[in-house]
Amino acid sequence: MPLIRPALPGDAADILDLIRELAIYEREPDAVKNTESSLVSHLFGPDPQVYALVVEHEGTVLGFALWFLTYSTWEGTHGIHLEDLYVRETSRGAGHGKALLTELARLAVERGYRRVEWSVLDWNAPAIGFYDSIGAGSMEGWTVRRLEGAALAELGATA
Repeated sequence: MPLIRPALPGDAADILDLIRELAIYEREPDAVKNTESSLVSHLFGPDPQVYALVVEHEGTVLGFALWFLTYSTWEGTHGIHLEDLYVRETSRGAGHGKALLTELARLAVERGYRRVEWSVLDWNAPAIGFYDSIGAGSMEGWTVRRLEGAALAELGATA
């Protein structure tokens, strides 16, 4: 029976492998700059601001969910932003993704958070179908915006 549990420092190499697999799946194979030591530092350092769950079977990590806290000024409480949810292709269809999301939902409810939210690529029909099947609605009228690279540096330099 697969186990959903908080990630441990020894899982960093597996999580990084899964992040690389996700990047390939999302058609960005060269985009990953993260390292195992960076994951260890951010997930398990003295003041972690990012967290991870893994799904494991017989000592093998099959997938992960990496998340951090958000804050809703309207709700007046935290929420969970799911940065990445990924299950190895060979392990899909067995309920591991749903189990990871179920655990995140349980954590949110237990802690009094009002939402779990994430982004999905508009071409990722299998993921969208899965999210629809568990009742996760899309945010109509909203688009994701990102400030990065030269634009971020330029704007930051004007402060």
